[in-house]
Amino acid sequence: MSSQDTQILRTVKWYRKEVVTRRSNLQEARVDQAQIVAEQAAQKQAIESQIAEQNRMLESVKDEIAAIRAEEQRRQAALAAEARARVQAAELASQATAQQPYDEAVVVPTYDPNLPGPRYGHVVGIALQYLGIPYVWGGSSPSTGFDCSGFIMYVFAQVGVSLPHHAASQYSYGTPVPREQLAAGDLVFFSGLGHAGIYIGGNQFVHAPHTGDVVRISSMDERWGSFVGARRL
Repeated sequence: MSSQDTQILRTVKWYRKEVVTRRSNLQEARVDQAQIVAEQAAQKQAIESQIAEQNRMLESVKDEIAAIRAEEQRRQAALAAEARARVQAAELASQATAQQPYDEAVVVPTYDPNLPGPRYGHVVGIALQYLGIPYVWGGSSPSTGFDCSGFIMYVFAQVGVSLPHHAASQYSYGTPVPREQLAAGDLVFFSGLGHAGIYIGGNQFVHAPHTGDVVRISSMDERWGSFVGARRL
């Protein structure tokens, strides 16, 4: 019995020691867990703070973008009004000249007597109706969007002129025009015939620039690639 009691006592002592050890380990584990939870909470708070700051910056950027777009729309509207006024003035001047009696003393200055006069200045008014239509590669209508040659093709189709849906092919139509003799309604070509638009006077043209942009008026001096040439239909 004594030997058995001794064995039982040893077992009890071992269990007690194991309980103390496990309790200590559990306590340490709880401390570690609490520390991890606290660290994760701090990280979560930092992340939420960063997200909130990014959202504030995004809202600020959105407001700036909206303001820039609104300003660009106002600028485009002003340019369009100027272009329409130029076309109207040119038409009135042409009508007045046609009604005047012929006078041999009156000489109309010209650079190239063989260059035909502009016939399609009125397409400028048609083209300006589509300002703001998104650029879509291969697009050729207001409902689907325009690419550069599709825009030109669509505008001139409305005055009975059939053009291919390809800028380089459009360059083979009409008569070459020197840049200094450009008139409203002439086609202008850039970037190795990779881009084209419709000249509207005032060193400006209307075009469908590229993905992410819309039909708009631009200066001939902006970087659209090197100027290749112009054609008068």
